[in-house]
Amino acid sequence: MKPLPFVLSRDWLFALVIAFLCCALYLLDLSPAPPAETGLHSRALVTAVDNSQVRVNLIVKTEDQFLRVRLLDGPCEGQELDVTNILTGKMELDEFYEKGQVILVEYGVQNGKPKNAMARGYYRLDLQLLLIGIFVALLIAVAGVTGLKASLSFVFAALVLWKLFFPLLLLGYPPIPTGLALVALLTLVITLSVGGLNRRGIATFTGSMLGVLLTCGLAVWFTDALHLHGAVRPFAETLLYSGYYDLRLTDIFIASIFIASSGAVMDLAMDIAASMDEIKRKHPDIGLVEHLTSGLRVGRAVIGTMTTTLLLAYSSSHIAMFLLFMAKGLPGVNILNAPFVAAEVLNILVGSFGLITVAPFTALVAAFLYRASLRAGISR
Repeated sequence: MKPLPFVLSRDWLFALVIAFLCCALYLLDLSPAPPAETGLHSRALVTAVDNSQVRVNLIVKTEDQFLRVRLLDGPCEGQELDVTNILTGKMELDEFYEKGQVILVEYGVQNGKPKNAMARGYYRLDLQLLLIGIFVALLIAVAGVTGLKASLSFVFAALVLWKLFFPLLLLGYPPIPTGLALVALLTLVITLSVGGLNRRGIATFTGSMLGVLLTCGLAVWFTDALHLHGAVRPFAETLLYSGYYDLRLTDIFIASIFIASSGAVMDLAMDIAASMDEIKRKHPDIGLVEHLTSGLRVGRAVIGTMTTTLLLAYSSSHIAMFLLFMAKGLPGVNILNAPFVAAEVLNILVGSFGLITVAPFTALVAAFLYRASLRAGISR
């Protein structure tokens, strides 16, 4: 059998390493809080609905909705029981069910019979898994082994945040250094898995981290200058009331700024590094200054569209808030001066600084890395 090319073998090896790291992170448990005592969970079909106790005030529903459901899986599959759906009056949290719908039910078991059941929302896990499967399949079909590594990197990033970053913050670790360390880890794994274990990957990682460090510095400076604090984020105050009084919410807010922009920064750095790599491959005798100038020219073109990326991403998630301000007829000066709006402006603009500067950073690093002619077999 003909041996696999070195680059392909290296790609598969790197994919296996990421898969191993994902498994290790999945098994890791650093959460400082003991697991909440919960019962069994099961899909359930709503067979009857009792809305007699529900109180309706305009569009807000409160009190309890009583359901009769049939369990569709689990140790009590096929059995029926009564379920209480507690309505709090908050539309972003409440769900109102009808007969024939499939919901998630949490319940206990006594003498082989389900009891004390609570509704936990429409059952969505199957469709979420379907979306993930389609996403991974499409990525692999389009990009091959690179798509496989990108999929694993996606899972790895989610696990790093969920299994490392969030628990470490609750354990009292400083948010900014911890965030920078984990962003460096994510950037290293993602850029080297997509860009490869070569000068293109190294240029992407170095340029990305320079952009992230600049974003972090600006976030620290302007957060203090604008007199902002971390409590402007949703659920931050609730987190303090949950017993974590020593959390540094402002530092967590700052960390969220450079973490949120790191993905776009990596994207732009990869574009520049890949362009610099292709230029050197096509013109191996190109000089340092000319190579750098070509990379900056590509960077200018990409920055023209990337500068609106964070604006559209962040502002679109607050459409309802802006609509409320407009509906109330508030003047623009009041809106822009509000702390939570100022926090989003800071998020957008400081993140965009990182995007703008990562192009020259990456081009400069790549130009020096590719100063010598590429040797055969490592041109990718």
